[in-house]
Amino acid sequence: METTERKKVRKSKRRFLKFRTLMIFLILVWWFNNYTLKTTHIELTSEKISGNVRIAVISDCHSKKYGISNKAILRRISANNPDIVFVMGDMYTQPSPPDIIQIPVDLTADIVRAGYPVYFVTGEHDTDDSYIEAMQKAGAVLMNYSSQIIEVNGNNIQLMGIDNVYYSPTFNLNNAFSLNPECYSILMAHIPNYEKFSLFGADLTVCADTHGGMIQLPFIGALIDSESMTLFPELLGLTVYDKGLFDYQDGTMFITSGIGASPAPVRFCNRPEIAVIDIGNK
Repeated sequence: METTERKKVRKSKRRFLKFRTLMIFLILVWWFNNYTLKTTHIELTSEKISGNVRIAVISDCHSKKYGISNKAILRRISANNPDIVFVMGDMYTQPSPPDIIQIPVDLTADIVRAGYPVYFVTGEHDTDDSYIEAMQKAGAVLMNYSSQIIEVNGNNIQLMGIDNVYYSPTFNLNNAFSLNPECYSILMAHIPNYEKFSLFGADLTVCADTHGGMIQLPFIGALIDSESMTLFPELLGLTVYDKGLFDYQDGTMFITSGIGASPAPVRFCNRPEIAVIDIGNK
């Protein structure tokens, strides 16, 4: 007959095995949510577009020594074969040592060498002059308060970008740019500002910065609205500009949830993403 002591030992071992299994499961869930890359496909249409235009969007890498590798990002971009690539800011966290800042520069150089034109804006972190110069030397085109018309698959695209980290009450993009009605217009802006961007009215506005709200809850949405610091904002009927598509008159704002995390890797139901936007004819 089994002694009481042996029963206690067996019960203790079972508890330990259950605890270990639970911890392994939680670690795998955490790793999957924070360090595996997905592709988010977006389809838009416009009468201004005759042939399909494909844009790959990467942002908010917040580069670290051990994170999603440049090889994994480049492999995902190449698999989707975009016409152009947008790099949307906060590719490292300030302050960072030179070897960490070099990671997004190397990624950009690899993307350009692979044959994909790169356009970039800066966020609130990646503002070092040396980084910007290195990105330009790598072949990327800086769009901070710049506008140019590019040709993509027979389509004229008016591409604009801003580097604002603060929007004053009088902020008005019409003071900086004039929309060309003959072109499909795209505004690149790291930090979303739906009200101001909708008033400007570019056909497409591409944004980042939010990390998709970091934590998304099934059937509930964002855990917290970072602007109002409201818990469960979507349950309360608030519109949360954290990730995805938001229409306005004659246009759309898209916010990518990005690749990295800051200040800590606590993504949940909101995996790192590369966004692929296809714009076709209506």
